[in-house]
Amino acid sequence: QVQLVESGGGFVQPGGSLRLSCTYSGFTLDYSVVAWFRQAPGKEREGVSCIGRVDVDYSSGNTIYSDSVKGRFNISRDSAKNTIYLQMNNLKPEDTAVYYCAAGPYFGLNYYYTHWGQGVQVTVSA
Repeated sequence: QVQLVESGGGFVQPGGSLRLSCTYSGFTLDYSVVAWFRQAPGKEREGVSCIGRVDVDYSSGNTIYSDSVKGRFNISRDSAKNTIYLQMNNLKPEDTAVYYCAAGPYFGLNYYYTHWGQGVQVTVSA
């Protein structure tokens, strides 16, 4: 049974940083695309970032970021720990949302993801 578990959320002031972690069990996610999505109250779910499979050479790089987080967030993979990280810097109040980790077969933020975590709250406020 595949299980994704997010951690690392919390409350931070504007300009601060948080690192989210997504750990997984059931099988290795080295051969899946893993993404972070977020959903703020009253808004649609938004793709934040994704990282490609370790066995695929992506011509334009193996990470994608939404315009709203580009330059501030960084996604990375630690295969030995079965963990995907989302380092979030220079956080803004508009980054407040529930963040979800997801895994799927296709590289991009507009594809269907087959496995999802339960989500973790991130609140950015003064």
